[in-house]
Amino acid sequence: MTSPPQPSPPQPSPPGPLNVRPAAASDTAAIAALLGRAFDDDPVWRWLLPDDASRVRRLTGLFGIMLRRVHLPHGATEATGRDATAEASALWDPPGRWRVPVRTQAAQAGPLLRVLGTRVPATLRTLGAIEKHHPREPHWYLAVLGTDPAAQGNGLGGALLRSRLDRCDAEGIPAYLESSKERNVPYYERFGFKVTRELTLPGTGCPPVWLMWRAPGRRP
Repeated sequence: MTSPPQPSPPQPSPPGPLNVRPAAASDTAAIAALLGRAFDDDPVWRWLLPDDASRVRRLTGLFGIMLRRVHLPHGATEATGRDATAEASALWDPPGRWRVPVRTQAAQAGPLLRVLGTRVPATLRTLGAIEKHHPREPHWYLAVLGTDPAAQGNGLGGALLRSRLDRCDAEGIPAYLESSKERNVPYYERFGFKVTRELTLPGTGCPPVWLMWRAPGRRP
């Protein structure tokens, strides 16, 4: 599991259209930081990283690694905000490119150990359990969607979703995500996603995740 998306419930958008743009390498620090804050209250990541004092720092480091080594090279990560600042981001993987290559996994081993410390085994075990259920049919994979808590409620997550899902509809390609917040399931259902499974994860007390699939043409 890269981290599950967690947008706030839909609210009226701010005046004027939101500018959804491709993320660049120069956005890495800002996006990693906003995602670190956004996922601080995520149930699975709270279980994996139980120390409240260090969680945001560790998540920020983890998202930085993921952006640089996995998602930005795919060219499908997008960002938006109420001004030029990145306040929300969606990390998408194109069809056939959701699995992290073994070479990349090996290159990430040292940085992950520095960021996650003793929680590396539990994290890899959890991510591996989720990956076993990843669909093999070609699809766009929404690996991460997050909005900075200070900017939630302004329609940023919805703008990011529509940006990619409109293209999925136009090209006839499904989309897939994993949500680790049950209260976000109805949010994604409004965009055409449907739960295919509530997945129990290994580890005593680890919260479940909801696997969600979206057929093309399911416009909100």
